[in-house]
Amino acid sequence: MRAAESITIGGHRVGPGERPFVIAEMSGNHNGSLDRALEIVDAIAGSGAQAVKLQTYRADTITIDADGPAFRIRDDHGLWGGRNLYQLYEQAHTPWEWHEPLFARAREHGLVPFSSPFDPTAVELLESLDAPAYKVASAELVDLPLIRRMAATGRPLVISTGMATLAEIDDAVTAARSAGCSELVLLACTASYPADPSDANLQTIPALREAFGVPVGLSDHTYGIGVPVAAVALGACAIEKHVTLRRDDGGVDSDFSLEPAELAALCRETDVARRAVGPARFGPRESERDTLALRRSLWVVADVTAGEKVTSENVRSIRPAGGLHTDTISTVLGRQFTRDVARGTPLGWDLI
Repeated sequence: MRAAESITIGGHRVGPGERPFVIAEMSGNHNGSLDRALEIVDAIAGSGAQAVKLQTYRADTITIDADGPAFRIRDDHGLWGGRNLYQLYEQAHTPWEWHEPLFARAREHGLVPFSSPFDPTAVELLESLDAPAYKVASAELVDLPLIRRMAATGRPLVISTGMATLAEIDDAVTAARSAGCSELVLLACTASYPADPSDANLQTIPALREAFGVPVGLSDHTYGIGVPVAAVALGACAIEKHVTLRRDDGGVDSDFSLEPAELAALCRETDVARRAVGPARFGPRESERDTLALRRSLWVVADVTAGEKVTSENVRSIRPAGGLHTDTISTVLGRQFTRDVARGTPLGWDLI
């Protein structure tokens, strides 16, 4: 197994042993308002997340305005049923002129701003803003020319792997490396919106790490924070989660997005999970020293005189430690005390 090396994104180390790198995805949750988008960035800054991510496209750079069956979302889709792709992306896109103020606001807060570009012109825009990394969306993993264009910038790549076969992931990683990318993170992902936890298959995380020798994280579309916390316990070093101000405000992705307090809980609890994972070990830890002293042992529980027999009434297994092992009770019962012993004395061989 190759070691999963750490990489650096915007000054943050991302990899095994590091605090999980939490990427707050705004997506279309700005609901068409720059003020709301800036407010989302402000809320992310107070959560403990390290990065805010946008999506950089226009409706006509990601699809075309067509209404054939292939361009329509199935009618019974829970969030976007009956709409065509152009309409959805027209509503959800982040206007390109918003990128500069959003990047600036994020940097004021010490956040790492980056984005998913969906065509080469989007890469050009993000390069003009000195984006510190690029995200490859799951559906774009098969667009190898686009991946090579991102990789040619020399920036780290974060690659989502939803829907992808192992061969397709290998093609994407090979394309990125061949074009100059030396630092990349793979994200396990279930590309359904929302996603069912039973489809998360989190054992994919160590499998990807072993297969490609790179840091691996999770792009998560389930409700809540349970799946990301479990992912960190399995070695995920980055978590991407959609964020909104209030789900009740609606929006294309609000249904499966976290509110700011929930994002803060995710940041806190994934770090708890990271710190809880460690090598198997047995025996007392230093932190258990006080409790170790409370282990049960044999104690004299009634005042006795020399020559008196040891009985179950004057010697018992109680807390704390300090007396003979509890399993010696059958050996000591019936023996005689060698001297007077006060109640509350640990039983030792010298007393009988």
